[in-house]
Amino acid sequence: MSEKTPHEKRYSTFFNQDFSLDLVLAGVWLAASILTIYLPYLNATPVRLVFTLPVMLFIPGYCFITALFPRDGDINLVERMVLSIGLSIVIVPLICLGLNFTPWGIRLNPIVISLTLFTLVMMVVAYYRRSLLPLKDRYSMPFSEITGTIREEIFPADTKKVDRYLSAVLVIAILMVIIITIFVIAVPKQGEQFTEFFILGENRTAAGYPDLTLQRQNYTMYVGVGNHEYEDITYTIETWMLRTEFDNVTNTTRIKVMDPNARLSLTLVHNETTIIPYNLSFNKTGYNRVEFLLFSENVPGFDVAGSDRINASYRELHLRVVNN
Repeated sequence: MSEKTPHEKRYSTFFNQDFSLDLVLAGVWLAASILTIYLPYLNATPVRLVFTLPVMLFIPGYCFITALFPRDGDINLVERMVLSIGLSIVIVPLICLGLNFTPWGIRLNPIVISLTLFTLVMMVVAYYRRSLLPLKDRYSMPFSEITGTIREEIFPADTKKVDRYLSAVLVIAILMVIIITIFVIAVPKQGEQFTEFFILGENRTAAGYPDLTLQRQNYTMYVGVGNHEYEDITYTIETWMLRTEFDNVTNTTRIKVMDPNARLSLTLVHNETTIIPYNLSFNKTGYNRVEFLLFSENVPGFDVAGSDRINASYRELHLRVVNN
């Protein structure tokens, strides 16, 4: 039998070795955190925070450090843990910064996908680099001895009292950083409260709106609403057909006719945006303006009409059209 080539040896070693327990646990925890993010009801409980915090504060950095230092003894356990936390705090914002320059932006789904891919790639690299080492030289997380090992590394028995005090200060500082980070994530500062309200043309762009209309002809458009109010909001969208005239004496525009066209209610959670297809059509001629009114929670009765109804809306958009 011919001797295996180096490439065949690496291939055989890579696919025949057992997956390390620390990497298995990291993968299982990552999968569990994704489930807590997307499963209904569970994603609204504190369980989501319990599972997602280690993914943001420890696991990416740990997999990265494991890929860099696959050999047992490269760095001690305390250094490995501290670097894992520190690098995770750096890696996650860097991934978000990179997403900010992509079409996807800093949103939940792109962040979850990017962080998951990064962690999985680092796990595979760590697994591969360990497979190149002899079994006795591969790093293995000492789960059964982890508490005693960390205590011995931080507070060795033969150190001076001053060194022990400095080690205690270091531990307290690390714990404070972790607690502050958890607090910032769990209790984020509330930013500006606002609602997006916009209309798009038939190509879903801010262009291509109808400016010349025919009676009984449909014109495809889209109406979008984005909730950034930090609470669930039930919105009502109303569309009105108007005929307006400009008064040269008072230098104002007066509403001569205002007829209802469509009405829709929808509930959005915080940070949810929806874009709704809308077919604009005219059943009779004479209109020269289409008014889109957005109401938040409180919708006035139909006894409120004309300019008063427009002024009572939370957001207002309009299109000027010409009848052919």
